[in-house]
Amino acid sequence: MSVADILLRKTWRSIAFETWKVNNPDVKSGPKAGEKTMADGRGASSYSGENLLFLTDEQLRQAIEAMFFAYRGFTADPDRILVDMAYGRAHHRAIHFINRAPGTTVNNLLGLLGVTKQSLNRVLRTLIADGLVKSQVGKTDKRERHLYLTEAGRALEQTLSDAQRVRMRGAFRDAGPEAVAGFRTVLEAMMDPEMRHSYTKLKENGA
Repeated sequence: MSVADILLRKTWRSIAFETWKVNNPDVKSGPKAGEKTMADGRGASSYSGENLLFLTDEQLRQAIEAMFFAYRGFTADPDRILVDMAYGRAHHRAIHFINRAPGTTVNNLLGLLGVTKQSLNRVLRTLIADGLVKSQVGKTDKRERHLYLTEAGRALEQTLSDAQRVRMRGAFRDAGPEAVAGFRTVLEAMMDPEMRHSYTKLKENGA
């Protein structure tokens, strides 16, 4: 089993519930009348903030390490493609989000990536010079630059995304739908409020 599979299987939610059962053997886990239930039939209160207190430092450390190693695997596949082009992960991230929101501005991209303007400009200059990204002056605000992928840029983005989809699809399939739902919940809960807003906006309309 890969590290990514382990991360998906051992979601915070399942750890919290199992630990709660051990520490509360006399408490029924079934939902009370009128209580919301989860997809597996367990009461939503079983996953309240108090139950997370039962997570030990060791369990949290293992989750941190699992995420670290899973991320290494997740990025390794596109890294192998990018290295032959003398590109890095900064180029990959720029290509990904320009593809997700065609016409996005440089300022919007700065907010999504959380990098300095100098760093992003260096990445964009390379991608534009290599014919992967094109920059257009804004129609209403001439100070804005809108970014689009060229045909070659879209082809590269597809190749990079396909490599990551293969790994993620296999892990999701092995883990099962409940683990996948829990995994997504954990990821969203870990986002800062501003980033969660950006993620939701991107998910809904790609902007």
